[in-house]
Amino acid sequence: MGIETSNAQTATDTLNYKERYGLRVGIDLSKPLRTLLQDEYSGLELLGDYRIYKDYYMAAEIGNEQMDLFEENLNVSAKGSYIKLGADYNAYENWAGMENAIIIGLRYGFSTFSQTLESYAISTQTPYFGTDVILTPQESKGLTASWVELLVGIKVELFQNLYLGANVQLKRQVTETTPSNMDNLYIPGFGVTNDFSQFGVGYSYNISYLIPLYKKAKD
Repeated sequence: MGIETSNAQTATDTLNYKERYGLRVGIDLSKPLRTLLQDEYSGLELLGDYRIYKDYYMAAEIGNEQMDLFEENLNVSAKGSYIKLGADYNAYENWAGMENAIIIGLRYGFSTFSQTLESYAISTQTPYFGTDVILTPQESKGLTASWVELLVGIKVELFQNLYLGANVQLKRQVTETTPSNMDNLYIPGFGVTNDFSQFGVGYSYNISYLIPLYKKAKD
């Protein structure tokens, strides 16, 4: 009597789909909104990223800002342009067909700007003469600053190729040139500075559009 032995083979089905790779370009919505709501501010920032490998992206932002600051004894305005270059990592594991993202990013920022001391007050320390206000503007041109920043945010695909995003940024100054008569109070791209720390914070609400260039299969 013979015994027939058979090996059971289990077939594993693999769902193979293609992910889009391309250039995503957009605009920071928070800066036009601040321009409309705050008389002392105007700004615009364009942004983009390019997917290079799976969850890794090259990223960049370029912008321009102008800010008027009113302190207790002085009025200062700053204006200039900046660029930020770096990379993003998508920490979110999407389901098949989804392309949302939880972004962890790193940037190096560089700004060129000018700062104008619009007016300042000189206290005489006597009630008889009062406070002397100097209204002659003093502009300092050719100022530069650089910083590094860590950002954390999200991107959600609202419709085909259209994304809505938000992030927060922690920044640390690296280099800075200052006017001869005072410190920088505002650096375009970095934000408000202070005497107590080299750190700053920022945020962004943005909308972007993906220009698909090719697709790669993913198991």
